[in-house]
Amino acid sequence: MAAPVRHIAKVLFRLSPSVFHPLRQNESFLCRLPGRPCLASSPFIIPHHLYCKAASSQTKDSAQALEALSRYKEKPWDYLESEEYIERYGTSPVWAGYRRNHKGGIPPQKTRKTCIRGDKICGNPCPICRDPNVIVHHQNVKLLQQFISPQTGMVYDPTRTGVCMKQQKLITKAVNTAQDQGLLPFQIPHVEFSEDFSNTHDAVGKTPPPPSLRSGDSWYKWYSDITPDETEVAKVKKLYRAYLKK
Repeated sequence: MAAPVRHIAKVLFRLSPSVFHPLRQNESFLCRLPGRPCLASSPFIIPHHLYCKAASSQTKDSAQALEALSRYKEKPWDYLESEEYIERYGTSPVWAGYRRNHKGGIPPQKTRKTCIRGDKICGNPCPICRDPNVIVHHQNVKLLQQFISPQTGMVYDPTRTGVCMKQQKLITKAVNTAQDQGLLPFQIPHVEFSEDFSNTHDAVGKTPPPPSLRSGDSWYKWYSDITPDETEVAKVKKLYRAYLKK
C-alpha cells in the first residue's frame, strides 16, 4: 500500500508546475466568475499581493541604499556627520573594537592584502571594506584623523587598526596629500646646531684667488717633485712613436 502512495505523490510533484502555473495565470479571471471559488484561498497558490509587497519593500530599500551610496561617494565627509554613522559608531573611530579572524592564538604580523577580490568579499572584512559608505579621500579629514596618532603625528600601524594593506596604502597616500594641501597639520622637528654655520667661518669663507704662475711652473707644487719611471716613459714613447715623429 505504501509503494502506490509514494508513486502517486511523485507523479503529483512532477505535474504540479504544469498544473498550477496556468491556474495562477487565470486566477484573476476565475475569481470574477459567479459561483467560482477564488483560487487565492488554495494552499498551493500564494496571493500575488504578498509578492508585490515583498518586492516593493526590497526595491525601496535597495533604492535608498543606492541613493545614499551615490551621495556619500561624491561627498564622503558627509557620512561622518550623518545619523547613520553616529548610530553605528558613535564617537569611536571606525576601527574601534574590530578583531580579525585568524588561526591560532597569535595574530599574524601583517594584515591581509585586500578584503575584496573581484565580486567576492572575505568573511570578516576590515573596518573600511565592511562599510561601503566609508571612503578614503584626502578631503575626508575626520576619517583620516582617526588613523593618525595625536602624540607622534604618524599613521597607525595596520596591525592596530586592522585595515587591509590596500586600504592602508590609500590612507597613507591620502594623509600625505592632505598635509601637502594644508588640510592636515604636521610638525617639523626643531634641531639645535652646536656648530657655527655662518659665512664668517673659515670653512665657508671666500675662496682665495689662485697664485700667479710663470711659464714652466706647475699648478701644484707637489707635481714638480715627482720623477717618472724611465721604463714606463719608454713604453709610452714606443706606443705613440708614430704620433711623436709628426
